[in-house]
Amino acid sequence: MRAAARMKPPKVAVFDLGKVLVDFDYSIAARRVASHSSISVDPVRFFSEHAPLLLRYELGQITTRQFFEEVRHISGFSGAPEQFGEFFADIFTEIPEMTSLHAQVRSKGCPTYIFSNTNELAVSHIRRRFPFFANFDGYLYSYEHGAIKPDAKLYEVVERATKCRGGEILYIDDRPENIETGAARGWQAVLHESPETTRAALARARLV
Repeated sequence: MRAAARMKPPKVAVFDLGKVLVDFDYSIAARRVASHSSISVDPVRFFSEHAPLLLRYELGQITTRQFFEEVRHISGFSGAPEQFGEFFADIFTEIPEMTSLHAQVRSKGCPTYIFSNTNELAVSHIRRRFPFFANFDGYLYSYEHGAIKPDAKLYEVVERATKCRGGEILYIDDRPENIETGAARGWQAVLHESPETTRAALARARLV
């Protein structure tokens, strides 16, 4: 936890999505793709082996259709784009302790934002599947802005969207490198290690 002691309560709270509000497992998607593929696919390593392709998608450098076509080419996937989209995106489970914590922050009157390295398929699925996702004041996604955390460019997007800077922003993320960039901008940056430690950090910030 890197929130500075005795700072004023933040004006906004910014939440990472994956591994903070929802858990995910890309091997689930790879197993489903493998079951409809003519080329051998290792469910454990498929998406890690093709990480540059996923990065291009999360940077918005390729469309969802182009992403599908490239996966189809390297895997021999025989299903339709709609089937692939469901296979690829249905990998998330809600983390109830954290979505409840978010609701408590909202109940204090603090605006909240999602700030995530993600892609169009994932966002569309989460929006449909998880009711908590509707309860944010704004959403900042890597694929819509051509940058990925910890690139400072994406943090500037957050500051413009929230109209806040420095210690006015409390930021929760599970990746130390992402937290470091926020802390360097003066944000009250909280490294998410467990719901308990994050709750304690929010309590110190007087948000719960």
